Amino acid sequence: MSSHTAGTAAPDAGPAAVRARDLLIAVAAALVALLALYAVFVDNGHLVSATGEYLHEFSHDGRHLFGAPCH
Repeated sequence: MSSHTAGTAAPDAGPAAVRARDLLIAVAAALVALLALYAVFVDNGHLVSATGEYLHEFSHDGRHLFGAPCH
């Protein structure tokens, strides 16, 4: 009979592997956050203007929400 349970980490995955995974997730989240901040505060809508008017207006309203000057 097997003692393996579904959803648990492999027995050889130690704390270093878990820390590396958590660090990778944190770095990915930070990069997404920085891209969002760039799009809202610096880009002035050029990044999202190619995707259509809806995303441009959404980012424009986001600039107003955060108090960033845009006009």
